[in-house]
Amino acid sequence: MTPPRRRLAVAAATLTLAVLTTACGAIGQAVDCNTAASEASKIATEWSSAMASAATDKDALGKASKTAADKTKELAGKYDGDVAAALNDLAAGFETMEKGDLSSAAEFTSKIGGFQSKITSACS
Repeated sequence: MTPPRRRLAVAAATLTLAVLTTACGAIGQAVDCNTAASEASKIATEWSSAMASAATDKDALGKASKTAADKTKELAGKYDGDVAAALNDLAAGFETMEKGDLSSAAEFTSKIGGFQSKITSACS
């Protein structure tokens, strides 16, 4: 190969490698985001189930909320950027319920969907 062809071949190879690396990174991020959203949904469902079975038990609400907050914080620790921030916001929401305030449980339950949307938006 002549020097101009060699430079062109190296440039083409570099560009191809960059495109493939970026594509793999985007796919990896999408998988991570799906995992984060799925895990957050699972935690919220477990919390909601605990709420339904506890009904009027303030201590059970507090315990379920603490467990959900801890799990969500642990999950947030696996991510960074907007995904971690969205997960930490959800954890903070669960923490507000740790005192067992039954009157605000229904209001918080309606806000969980907003947290889920925020996590999903952080992934896009």
